[in-house]
Amino acid sequence: MQKPDRPVLRDIVLIGGGHSHVGVLKRFGMKPVPGVRLTVICRDTHTPYSGMLPGYVAGHYDFDDIHIDLSRLAEFAGARFYRDEAVGLDRSARTVLCRERPPVPYDKLSINIGSTPQLGHVTGAHEHVVPVKPIHRFNDRWQALLHRVKEHPGRRRIAVVGAGAGGVELALAMQYRLRRELSAQGRDPGELEFHLFSRSADILPTHNARVRGVFEQVLAERGVVLHTAAEVEQVGDGCLRTVESGTFDADEVVWITRAGGARWLGDTGLELDDDGFIRVTDTLQTVTDPEIFAAGDIASMVNHPREKAGVFAVRQARPLADNLRRAVTGRALRPYRPQRHWLALISTGERYAVASRGPIGFKGAWVWRWKDRIDRRFMARFNDLPPMDTDRDDAWHSVRLDGEEAVQAISAVAMRCGGCGAKVGASVLSRTLGLLTPVDRDDVLVGLHAPDDAAVLRVPEGKALVQTVDFFRAFIEDPYLFGKIAANHALGDVFAMGAEAQSATAIATVPTGLESKIEDVVLQMMSGAIEILNDANCALVGGHTGEGRELALGFAVNGLVDEDALLRKGGMRAGDVLLLTKPIGTGTLFAAHARLAARGRWIDSALASMIQSNRQAAACLREHGATACTDITGFGLLGHLVEMTRPSGVDAELDLTALPLLEGAQETVARGIMSSLQPANVRLSRALRNQADMADHPRYPLVFDPQTAGGLLASVPADRAEACVQALRALGYSDAAVIGRVLARSDALEPIVLNP
Repeated sequence: MQKPDRPVLRDIVLIGGGHSHVGVLKRFGMKPVPGVRLTVICRDTHTPYSGMLPGYVAGHYDFDDIHIDLSRLAEFAGARFYRDEAVGLDRSARTVLCRERPPVPYDKLSINIGSTPQLGHVTGAHEHVVPVKPIHRFNDRWQALLHRVKEHPGRRRIAVVGAGAGGVELALAMQYRLRRELSAQGRDPGELEFHLFSRSADILPTHNARVRGVFEQVLAERGVVLHTAAEVEQVGDGCLRTVESGTFDADEVVWITRAGGARWLGDTGLELDDDGFIRVTDTLQTVTDPEIFAAGDIASMVNHPREKAGVFAVRQARPLADNLRRAVTGRALRPYRPQRHWLALISTGERYAVASRGPIGFKGAWVWRWKDRIDRRFMARFNDLPPMDTDRDDAWHSVRLDGEEAVQAISAVAMRCGGCGAKVGASVLSRTLGLLTPVDRDDVLVGLHAPDDAAVLRVPEGKALVQTVDFFRAFIEDPYLFGKIAANHALGDVFAMGAEAQSATAIATVPTGLESKIEDVVLQMMSGAIEILNDANCALVGGHTGEGRELALGFAVNGLVDEDALLRKGGMRAGDVLLLTKPIGTGTLFAAHARLAARGRWIDSALASMIQSNRQAAACLREHGATACTDITGFGLLGHLVEMTRPSGVDAELDLTALPLLEGAQETVARGIMSSLQPANVRLSRALRNQADMADHPRYPLVFDPQTAGGLLASVPADRAEACVQALRALGYSDAAVIGRVLARSDALEPIVLNP
């Protein structure tokens, strides 16, 4: 991770999380280039290793065995991980166009997105086949097919189209797994009928005759019906048709042939081969644009054409990383020449495999064990992450800069002015703010795009004004998501009091650096924030942006409320039920993330919870007669509950087993990983009547866990609580739950009781 006092001078953007790019991340994590920032754009947090996919399908591995955690790897490498999908390039502006966020600028770009099934020439294929490529999306499709087979009684015909090594291996793995699943259900495995279709006259056409013979024998022994010289031209509901032999019944059609490049590449102006793959030189730079690199299946080496195989993507990681490093530091790039022959270890479903290299072939259970050791050793490279090398030279000694950039870089690390001298430059702000479109409100008389010194708002007659402010530093590397979370967090207080949001004023600090880098961070961050504000019909009316060591963002928010509709903390009544709208655990999870101890999917679910607005939840609680409400933030569940009991003059009890938790939170607290604010919150344990009895409960630490953009805690009349929970879940608050009760005030000094 770049140190705050070291400005970012160059951006390397990696599109995709394929085998080459995970190697690049690992190598940059081990030896960063000062002043160079990596950004990974990938829609999936966990990227599969193709070499272990058949073993996963066969049931020999679980999900985590075969998936590399991109979020964790990016954190190790000090890279920004953008969970999004690239949909295009603007090469003139040097930006990546994304599906969900503003364009992402790059200085050097690398593409490693694998291949995409080319189904357009086969009638009905888009609607009726299960494509294996792109491989990172296969798991969901495989799980759906597995469910259909298990739930469907009677005979089931499964067709696999494509009889290269991948198709043969996958067909045998699927057959092995599905037969075992049916046996476990007490069903006859003979209900399954497998067919393998090959366009050519042979299976495994790129392998030697001995290897082909082994697999022909295995397929025959397993009862897989082989159709050679059978090109599929149409797929329908429950059938497929070949050019040569007519129609065959097929309940499932799995497609593992005729892959090509993603469609959006055709609009980039990059030179592609006949299958839509990017043509690259020996240095892995695209033929068209030397600032753009490509590797893995998506790359087609002009001088060294090779079969699409995972081994080449893995081997290209080192030269790709080295040449990206050389490109940003102004050194000559080195050519890469892939080997002509490579070892393929092809499994047969059970723990048995065949080795193939050129004219050589051999087989056995020991080959599978050999393959298993190789694959597990490869995965360990990305799971057992060593400490980073922190011995770095000054940034401008490494990265080649133009004249104006060099001046800006020196200025960025020089002694900086305070006061108004610490403002971000006017030209940067004007360009950024010009791209933002806040909602229009009739009660905003002077807003964001007016040249005046302050915003002017109208408070409608009969309304009370609600004001709140929140501000915190970034805890994730993605400024767009951080902007969303910061805005959501700030709006929470307004919604908790039953008000509607009217306006927001932003205050931000951004690290110093080149103007283009500052501009991108501000744009990404404020674009995320304004999406949340606009969704809440809250107008962004102004703000202030200054320099700081770390990225930080906050908002002063105004809200409007009818005085008789105001929800406060002090309205709880004995007999009410306590209801929580979101799961807890963000504090421990992000503490674990910073220590590389959290799984990426845990962080994904936490982020999804944090960007979910409390607006609809607050309205639902009011409709169901909520008597008091607050949002759960830094003081944790217990701290905010104590804030409610005191002014209400009541006690309360919490059911620990009923608490909704974010995935992974209980695991991380069990390992002793806590937020830095946890010790201060634990001092509130004096409010617990039975603290000594509950201190060993596995969920006990989580009542102190500080939350960011947490849910709403409310008291609701007991006779309306169940209906309220159901209504919340229907609105998308799937973890909403009753977590306790409000009790009459007792003589005890401690107001809170915990139940196991």
